[in-house]
This record gives sequence, structure tokens and C-alpha cells, in this order.
Amino acid sequence: MNRLFTLILILFFSCSNDNSLNPEIVLREEVMVENSVFRISYNETKEQPNWIEYDVRDFVKVADRGNMDFYTVSDVWTSDDNDYYKNEWDKGHMAPAGSFTDSWSNLAKTFSFVNCALQKDSLNRGEWRELEEQVREWARDQGTVSVRIELKFSPDSQVLNTGATVPDGFFKYLTFSDNRKMCFYFDNLSTDKDWTEHEIVCN
Repeated sequence: MNRLFTLILILFFSCSNDNSLNPEIVLREEVMVENSVFRISYNETKEQPNWIEYDVRDFVKVADRGNMDFYTVSDVWTSDDNDYYKNEWDKGHMAPAGSFTDSWSNLAKTFSFVNCALQKDSLNRGEWRELEEQVREWARDQGTVSVRIELKFSPDSQVLNTGATVPDGFFKYLTFSDNRKMCFYFDNLSTDKDWTEHEIVCN
């Protein structure tokens, strides 16, 4: 009898993070999160960011990501490892880790699930990463580059069995120190495009 009671308790607490089993949790469409790296509007109902803003500066690298992995935070309902398990979606940094290796503290902040989106694996490792590297080069040569990323959702956006919503795509807006702007849009798909082919007209 005691063993049965213990098993019931274990099952209860293991499910306590499931929002559907906890009616007291009210998910918010916008939660603002701000720190020394980024400013993020996070959508708990989708378990994805709405948008994010950050600056890329010239810096001296002092930290390496090593075995760092994403972590959840206690005050925001985010995606987690279950949303990325054995599927086509990468844990896509919105504020890239490689742009914040100027300190261990800043690097660690980029690994919060608040800063993570469901991103097609080939996109994350392909032209999206290439543009991130290009932005770092521009920051070294031309000064600070301000970045704003907006995630695109629609009524047809895919919802995973875990409850997280997959973005349809990503808008990326760059503002340079001379106030010049460049804008890009990436469908959340596999493509054979170069990052330059994703440039769009800035409105």
C-alpha cells in the first residue's frame, strides 16, 4: 500500500509542470524579459518569443560555449527539451551565443529557453548562422549593429504534440551606427539559398 501511495505521489509531481493539469496557471501572450544581452517579448501560449532586440558590438572573446545547454526559468512558461526531441527542429538562438562571448555571464544568458525558437535544423545551421557571422563582421568593421527579430505566426502554424507552436518564419531587421538599415525574411524551411537572397525591402 505504501509503495502504491509513493508511486501516485511521484506521478503527480512529475506531471505538475503540465499546464493542462494545473488550471491555476494562466498563460500570457506577452511577458517582457530584459537583461544585459537582450530585450524579449515572450509568448507563453505559443512557448516562443514574439520578438527580440539586441545589439552586436565589437568585442574580445573571453568565453566559450563548451557544453552549455538551454535551461528553463522559473517565472516564464517556455518551451523545453521535450519540444526538440528527435525531430527536425533545432534550439535556435535568437540572440546568438557567438555574439556574446565577451563574458561568461552574457554567454550563459543566451542559453535561456526564453531566447530559443523552434527553427528548422538546416536553416539554423545554414543561412541563418551565416548572417549572424556577417553581422559580427559588420560590427567589427562599422560599429554597433542593432538587431530586431520578429517571429511570424499564422492560424495555420504547426502546433507540436507538446503544445509549442512552430514559427512560420523570421523577420530580421538590422540598424547600423549611421542609421542605415537592412531587412531580411527567412521562411522556417530548408532552402538552398544564400543568406543574401533573404534580403527584403525595409518598410
